[in-house]
Amino acid sequence: MTATKPIIDARDLSRVYPLGDSAVVGLNCVSLTIAPGEMVVLKGNSGSGKSTLLSLLAGLDDPTEGRLHVAGYDLQNLSETQKNSYRRKVVGMIFQAFNLLPTMSVVENVCLPALLAGNSYHDTLERARELLDWLEMGSRIDHRPAQLSGGEMQRTAIARALINDPALILADDPTGNLDSRNGGLVIELLRELNRRWRRTVIIATHSNLADPFATLQICLKDGAITDSTCDL
Repeated sequence: MTATKPIIDARDLSRVYPLGDSAVVGLNCVSLTIAPGEMVVLKGNSGSGKSTLLSLLAGLDDPTEGRLHVAGYDLQNLSETQKNSYRRKVVGMIFQAFNLLPTMSVVENVCLPALLAGNSYHDTLERARELLDWLEMGSRIDHRPAQLSGGEMQRTAIARALINDPALILADDPTGNLDSRNGGLVIELLRELNRRWRRTVIIATHSNLADPFATLQICLKDGAITDSTCDL
């Protein structure tokens, strides 16, 4: 039987940020392999490197050293045009702050990444409505973000992350601005994406809400992976 090729393969990955005459280490020689279909919980205190790692995986930042392959892409050797294509086709991002455009309706926010990727308006709108119905947001499609609750904004952001059918979902503290009930609902949705749709999901979080569903837990401390239990 042929072994499954990893969706993420990182070797000796480092990211150092110059700061005047000194430097800040965001990641320090991180190596990891993640198989398709994993639900990964990424833990660590503030400044441990969680967001830095997600930024590298999303192609939003470049490593200082090491190599990084995601879904068959060699991220260090992509042009900016290729990186834009990678982000639109492979990665769905979910943020703590939702990052919805305030002047657009729910359905317009959800459609935007697909339209930017060149997909047809009709197909994109149909897909957006399907996702919003699944997320119980069908009655809110014409509302602006300011008219939504925090949980509704995060469900809209999840629909937007899924509009291009990405293989990899990256969630950066997705429950940080939500109460425990809505936070639990968001984690349940991410769990369903992982179990039912077989999407690889990586959740960077301080919360324990996703721990029972994780197939893999990674702890970061001072930019490096630690084998010890995360002390948060």
